[in-house]
Order: sequence, then structure tokens, then C-alpha cells
Amino acid sequence: MKLVVLSGLSGAGKTVALKQYEDLGYTCIDNIPLALLGPMITRMLAKSGHERYERIAIGVDARESPREIRRFPQHLARLKARGVDVHLIFLTASDEIILRRYSETRRPHPLADETTSLAEAIERERTLLAPIADLADEPFDTSQMNLHELREVILQRLPEAVKGKLAVQFVSFGFKNGVPGDFDYLFDVRCLPNPHWNLALKDLTGRDEAVEQWLDAREDVQRMLRDIREFLEPWLAAFRRQDRAYVTIGVGCTGGQHRSVYLVERLARHFRKSFDPVIVKHKELR
Repeated sequence: MKLVVLSGLSGAGKTVALKQYEDLGYTCIDNIPLALLGPMITRMLAKSGHERYERIAIGVDARESPREIRRFPQHLARLKARGVDVHLIFLTASDEIILRRYSETRRPHPLADETTSLAEAIERERTLLAPIADLADEPFDTSQMNLHELREVILQRLPEAVKGKLAVQFVSFGFKNGVPGDFDYLFDVRCLPNPHWNLALKDLTGRDEAVEQWLDAREDVQRMLRDIREFLEPWLAAFRRQDRAYVTIGVGCTGGQHRSVYLVERLARHFRKSFDPVIVKHKELR
């Protein structure tokens, strides 16, 4: 098991970083009570071999109790003693930048209240999180980063993100639930025949063999697959030549259950022949 612990000051970008790990296929849990971390990892280790539990990212911040934060070194030591590969990232930024970010977003700081100003809350948080910050494998100062640059920094720290390689992520989703952000390319496949209207297929997904066979037999589905594939091949190669690290491709149908899932699986299968890593995410499937 690989466990990434993300911590840091409020406003330094922890939520953005955790979202990046989620997009890269990690199972992500934010603000888990540290007292529950050991039992949770024990249960996951008991399911060794289950893909979902091979890569975990958790968020730890000032919402945790001061007592448990002080005990963080002991929690970390016990995890490492269990053989868990733990990597601790701590995000920070200057007081001026954090003050500006809170001013722009108008979000409340978790430690600010009627008697504690924002500046005082930031100072208190630095002191509170010191036991975690002192153990960080990688402290990131995000003062000069926007959210896209932070995502890129996180990606570049991954073992697979070496120079000259391109991480390609395919995401299926349902338009009825809204369009996710951060797509480099987006393909709308709602014009294709829909297995939803076949009673035998309605409750299945695009990963089920019966749905795959049904869509395999539709020429317009196969033509769409070829067209998307032929469009992406030269442009993904161009991104790789420019040392682009990460490209996200969205494929959407109405509900995100059948057509988009099928096409994402087929596209990933094809592009794994020439790109590594190729990441698959199905927004509507659980």
C-alpha cells in the first residue's frame, strides 16, 4: 500500500492537491480523524490485492483536535511499522498570500472566530500544525503557484511522471449531472444508440460484457470510436513532444452509465499501447 498524507495551512492548496491525487486514481479521504487512521489502514491491508486500496491519499489539517495533531508522529511511526509506504506532503504559503486568498474567496478560516482575527488564526495554525510540518518529506510553498501549477507540481513528483512521458486520463461522465471541469478535450456521445432503452441492458454499465457486445455491433458507435481515436493520436503525440505531463479527456453521455463508459474503456485499451500511465475514471460509477 502507498499512502500519501496531505497536510498544510488552510488556503495553501490542500484541497486542490487532494483532488489531483483523486484524479490520478488514488482513493482519497479528507479530514479523517487520526484516531481512526490505524484501524482503517488495518482493514484495507486485510484486503490486500484490491486495486482500490493500493493507493490512498488522506487530508489532515487544523480541523483535527490539537491532542491528535500532537500525537501525529506516533500515528506515522505505527503506519511505517506496518510496512505502509507513507509519503507526507505539507503545503504552506506566506501570511500575505493566505490573507489575500481568504479575502478573495471570503471563506471562513477554521480557527478564526469573533475573538480571533484571520491573521491570529493563521499564526495559531502554523503553531498547531508544527508536529506535522516538521516531519514532511516534501514541504511545498505555494505562495507563487496558481491551482494549475500546484496540480502540475504534484504530478511531477509521481514516479511515472518522468520527462518525455505523458499521463493520459480518460473520464466518463453523465451530462445530466453537470460537466466536470479541467478537461483538455471533451467529446459528447449522446447522439449514439443508447443501451438504456434496452430492458435487458438498462441496469448494466459499459463495462459489462452484454453492453459491450451490443455497442460493438453498432457501426455508428464504432465510427465515433475511430474518429475520436484518430483525432487524439497525433495531438497526444504533439503534447508529449512538448513535455506536457498530463492530459485529461472527457467523454460524456446522458447518464454516464453505458456509452461514455464503453468508449473510455476502449480508448484507454488502445492508448495504453503507446502511453504510460493511462488512467481511467468513471464519474457516475461507484
